[in-house]
Amino acid sequence: MSVGMAAPRAKYACDPDRSRGRLFAEPPSKTRSPFRRDCDRVIHSTAFRRLKHKTQVFIFHEGDHYRTRLTHSLEVAQIARALARQLGLDEDLTETLALAHDLGHPPFGHAGERALDACLKDCGGFDHNAQTLRVVTSLEHRYPEFGGLNLTWESLEGIVKHNGPLTEHSGAPIARYLEGGVPVGIADYNAIHDLELWSYASLEAQVAAFADDIAYDAHDIDDGLRAGLFVVDDLKEMPLTSEIIGDIDRHYPGLDEVRRGAELVRELISHFISAVFSEASNRLAAAKPQSAHDVRRHHAPLIAFPADVAGEEAAIKAFLYRRMYRHPRVMEIMGDAEQVVRNLFERYRQSPGDLPAEWIEGTERETEGARSRRIGNFIAGMTDRFALIEHQRLFDSTPDLR
Repeated sequence: MSVGMAAPRAKYACDPDRSRGRLFAEPPSKTRSPFRRDCDRVIHSTAFRRLKHKTQVFIFHEGDHYRTRLTHSLEVAQIARALARQLGLDEDLTETLALAHDLGHPPFGHAGERALDACLKDCGGFDHNAQTLRVVTSLEHRYPEFGGLNLTWESLEGIVKHNGPLTEHSGAPIARYLEGGVPVGIADYNAIHDLELWSYASLEAQVAAFADDIAYDAHDIDDGLRAGLFVVDDLKEMPLTSEIIGDIDRHYPGLDEVRRGAELVRELISHFISAVFSEASNRLAAAKPQSAHDVRRHHAPLIAFPADVAGEEAAIKAFLYRRMYRHPRVMEIMGDAEQVVRNLFERYRQSPGDLPAEWIEGTERETEGARSRRIGNFIAGMTDRFALIEHQRLFDSTPDLR
């Protein structure tokens, strides 16, 4: 089958007609599948709109053309749906997971996450996947009969497990959770609504995770070029990008730098999508799953890069880490951004009355840990812009993050 063609629904895809349902039972929609309904709920959520002013790498007033969490999520959804279509998966569920995956990120990108994790270290720390789960299960206030969005079981498990199982079947944490344990927000929710943390997620969730990596790599290259942190020819130090640049220069001699960079990004995305499709096809042919149930209980992920492409992708991440994420200009801004988050957290902790009225109610009856988590939830929901405005309101001096 051609990579560009849509495959018929595969037997190992999630079937919306066989969804495990929602924590709070609702009448089915007359016009939408359960997964389409989930996707629409994510799109209409307040948390999704806030992504417009949440940072990827650069803070919001660096320029109008850099990625935000919102534009990144849309790009992830496009890549994820392309892969889901080729593999015969449910596109609505795939899109839901692609659009929802960053809902829990705080302001100022990973700098904000590091700061909140330190502030909340005595009550479980901060994990953006756990925060996304909080958003869609309790923090969104849009429906009269329940908190959150009341998404299907399949959407919730995909949010939590898109990077793989969190525990052994016994419940013992594994992988990145081995040292610190399963994040509090996930463990608490799982106690009332079992997401089977020991199993793999659906193929739709696995596809969304790889689409996230592809989008990050390609589009951070684009943003780094726009910001002047490196030039196209600097990327020749990696064999893959060197080969792509060489092909571009042969086909389009004399092409200007902007179009040269854009063509590189386009070819890189195509290369990675084709590689994931090829490897997934091989793994699925070998494993022969007959249902989404078989996918979850397989001993390994079924969506992956081939080994050589995994090496190529790791080289790009290493380049971006060195030349972009750890660039002195970016590091200085992110250091100041971390301080903004720490200042806000401590101010609200010392003076809860500085919180908005709807966030103050009930604080006097809470334990210190519960109050800290409430403050963390409030800060995590902030946009970059609002965090700076709040800091200016509460402090005499606010860093100029540019």
